[in-house]
Amino acid sequence: MSSLKPVSRILAGAAAIGLLMAGPASAKVEGDTIVLGSAISLTGKYATNGIHAQNGYEIAVARINEMGGVKVGGKAYKLEVVYYDDESTPARGAQLAERLIKQDGIQFMLGPYSSGLTKAIAPVTEKYKIPMVEAEGASRSLFTQGYKYLFAVLSTSEQYLASAIDLAAELAEKNGKKPSDIKIAMAFENDPFSLDVRAGVMADAKKYDMKIVIDDKLPRDLSDMSATLTKAKALKPDLLIVSGHSKGAATAVRQINEMKIDVPMIAMTHCEAAKVTDKFGAGADDILCSTQWAETLSYEDEYFGTAADFHEKFKNTYEGYTTVPYQSAQAAAAVMVWKDAFERADSFDIKKVRDAIAATDMRTFYGPIKFSEAGNNIAKPMVLRQIQDGKYNVVAPSKWASHPVNFPRKAP
Repeated sequence: MSSLKPVSRILAGAAAIGLLMAGPASAKVEGDTIVLGSAISLTGKYATNGIHAQNGYEIAVARINEMGGVKVGGKAYKLEVVYYDDESTPARGAQLAERLIKQDGIQFMLGPYSSGLTKAIAPVTEKYKIPMVEAEGASRSLFTQGYKYLFAVLSTSEQYLASAIDLAAELAEKNGKKPSDIKIAMAFENDPFSLDVRAGVMADAKKYDMKIVIDDKLPRDLSDMSATLTKAKALKPDLLIVSGHSKGAATAVRQINEMKIDVPMIAMTHCEAAKVTDKFGAGADDILCSTQWAETLSYEDEYFGTAADFHEKFKNTYEGYTTVPYQSAQAAAAVMVWKDAFERADSFDIKKVRDAIAATDMRTFYGPIKFSEAGNNIAKPMVLRQIQDGKYNVVAPSKWASHPVNFPRKAP
């Protein structure tokens, strides 16, 4: 349950009652309220992270509203978000984006969850020249299409586990081995995000001449990776890498423990979002988790204070969180980009607002945000956290580290 007052409308069907079409050159404004729209995964396989993202949107909307809202043309406006449930299905997401724009008159968008859904929706927003600030689609291929209305606050996906390869090389040398001696086992979901993570891992492994001994696809439903783990038992890799969003992370940690997989180093995406420490306790210890953001980083802003302050406020607002997923932090940052852009444009003219977003150069509790011409954030690094006694501690890159890395991982 949330202690936030409702600041959104969740729409399940075609009846967007009370929403009127806005003129093509002006943003969607109802009285003193600026209305943003988002198709988001509230059901289906991405629901866990979709809800994390929605919570991030909502906490930022509430905070901005309570601090005076958005100032445009000498008047203060409140923010509100209208959501549709895309059911974790790209085709549905595209359909709902069209509905938000054409039927509901939404003239500016927050993104969905996942690269796959963002890939489905971006052509729609581009077609109608509707700016979308997204926080959950990291696939680098999103930013090679020439889109002019897509902007992402997060680091791109090929960077997610590159630091794990660098860390493995560093630890090998520290322990008297060559980085080229390292054997890597990998398993990835067959989706745009995870395949881009794989591409980044492959490029970095090649840099060190590391050996890929297992290169598997996770099953579509992400519920069983025992085939990969059976091979890992036989081939004894030095590093196991897994990327399959929240469901894939939960499956990996569960089966690694059930099958007693003893690999010195394990790195994966989406640990926090999957709440693996809550579900598996000590069974999640020493796993390395890529993250866009951590509460120990030295970022701050006037709305949430420090990264640590946001972490505490979020946990106090929403029940069930011991660690705040970066998906929620970056979703909040996306809303802050909208506020900043509206105020710098000092207008609801779509072109002026789009150009203001493109010129973003801001500091937030989530990190610095500055967009390349392609629309991706070029100002913020990725970091790697390790679960140590149930806590997520930053261990790499070393300049950001709050704790030394535990190596090798304790056998299950």
